Amino acid sequence: MDLVLMLSRIQFGATAAFHIIFPMMSIGLALYLFVMECMWLKTGKQEYYQQLRFWLKIFTLSFAIGVASGIPMAFQFGMSWAAFSNAAGSFFGNIIGFETTIAFTLETASLGIMIFGWKYVSRTVHLIANGLTFFAATLSAFWIIAANSWMQIPEGTHMDLVTGKIIVDNYWQAIFNSGTMTSYLHTLLAAVTATLFLVAGVSAWAILRENKTREKVQFFINSIKYAIVVALIAAPVQVIFGDILGVIVAKHQPAKFAAMELHYDTNAQGQGAPWSLFALPNKDNNGTSFAWPSIPNALSIVTTKTMTGEVKGLNDFATNEKPTAIESALTYYSSRIMILIGFAMVAIALVALYYWRRGKLEVDTIENHKGFLRFFVWMIPLGFIAVEMGWMAREIGRQPYMIYHNLTIAQSLSSNLNAGIIIFLIVAIVAIYIALFSLLVHFIRRITEKGPDFNATI
Repeated sequence: MDLVLMLSRIQFGATAAFHIIFPMMSIGLALYLFVMECMWLKTGKQEYYQQLRFWLKIFTLSFAIGVASGIPMAFQFGMSWAAFSNAAGSFFGNIIGFETTIAFTLETASLGIMIFGWKYVSRTVHLIANGLTFFAATLSAFWIIAANSWMQIPEGTHMDLVTGKIIVDNYWQAIFNSGTMTSYLHTLLAAVTATLFLVAGVSAWAILRENKTREKVQFFINSIKYAIVVALIAAPVQVIFGDILGVIVAKHQPAKFAAMELHYDTNAQGQGAPWSLFALPNKDNNGTSFAWPSIPNALSIVTTKTMTGEVKGLNDFATNEKPTAIESALTYYSSRIMILIGFAMVAIALVALYYWRRGKLEVDTIENHKGFLRFFVWMIPLGFIAVEMGWMAREIGRQPYMIYHNLTIAQSLSSNLNAGIIIFLIVAIVAIYIALFSLLVHFIRRITEKGPDFNATI
């Protein structure tokens, strides 16, 4: 691979990997805040109001860092991927523009009312602003997913071979292509689940602190309970949508799906395709060095819902139409890690429910279960790791294409790029993101140590 192309991919990958954390946090926390405000206005209980005011601080922090971390991505489309922008601007540019002018602008305005409007607007107006913040966060995700899903399944458009530009035939079909809504719902559920485990983990850390009052412990126990309730709904449904999305990928991007499973040879008629948990491609990328455990027929069952359904293998595709051995391995293990974490979250939510039902999540008993609390603390990053792994599988698996079967990654690169400058930008971006992440952790810690303001007036 060309050095400049590899460095450009690393640069954009690092930027996207860091930035994606914060829109996901915004979606999950926005939902949590909206539910808390609805419960406060319905019941009049101060505990819901305190939850709203406390977690709004962390939401505001994550939103601000998300804005800062997203700016370099916009510049990279013009700087590093100008050929892609030129070719796909008629559709991709419009969709990204919708995200900025419609969703981001609405989220910013409504969040401003949420933060500063306590003394200036009625409770109803504040609730509406809260709901609009959540709606805008999900709308922002929709436009991003719509643009990316079109790159995966470019329906409703065609490539003009004379001008080398994408021509839109049907905007509706391009936006709502075969993968958009399933990918969107899967992403929303991932955001909610990951963020709820963040809420529970931060709350568990606060309870484990030495300097705490009984009132503060009760507050964070309630946060854990509220997070568990929603996670018990979101996590299993997310797994279901993940399965549906896998079937869509197998139909529309069979080479990517084969890479996700390191499945090289199409199973013969009457024979099912096996599934493995651990595998490595051989150096020629035409088979696996090992695959364990090889479960007969499992891949056919998962993909086609039949014992012997056909699943195309990577060897059915030309070398220039499928991922390399390294890309296939990264896609395979990214998807495996994502799936394992997804099922682990379902199991952990059920264990937490068991603790709750047995009376172990109460002020007088919680100190006897520090191991349980520490486990939740360690779970804080796992949801976001699953998000990162899912995004890696989605993006790396479609190689070598930027727009599937329309434009390759190499064709999308800007001309006259300098490797030395890109290396400098990678180092600079990583340094800035480390600083931003350190600030995030520092301020979340400070906010949590201080705890909620129990004397705040309503």
